Amino acid sequence: MVDTNLGAVEARFADIIWQNEPIHSRELAKICGEELNWKRPTAYNVLRKLCEKGIFQNNQGIVSSRISRQDFYGMQGEQFVEEAFEGSLPAFVAAFTARKKLTDGEIRELMGIIQREEGKSARERADMARKEGR
Repeated sequence: MVDTNLGAVEARFADIIWQNEPIHSRELAKICGEELNWKRPTAYNVLRKLCEKGIFQNNQGIVSSRISRQDFYGMQGEQFVEEAFEGSLPAFVAAFTARKKLTDGEIRELMGIIQREEGKSARERADMARKEGR
């Protein structure tokens, strides 16, 4: 299981890996020195921690992701909704929109997502009915 709890610095480090993968650990340490002002041991220690969390892997000095950035942040969002809103996405959206007005573009984008999901659900129901011989 992937541990999605990252501090701000760990998240920045993870983004560096996602932007440059696959990357040699020496090159990663060099980039972290330039962008985060880290010494090499710091980069290696944080890399080890993120590998232990199941996010990245380091095979013979080549660092790559075990989970994509999009999937990682999706899991993090899902965990937040579960913990803060008892798993209710509508409750999350209601709380979010009570504080921030959605733009017309955001509304269209959300409607598109909902329509795609409705289409998936209809196909899944039809597939299940076919399998059951209905």
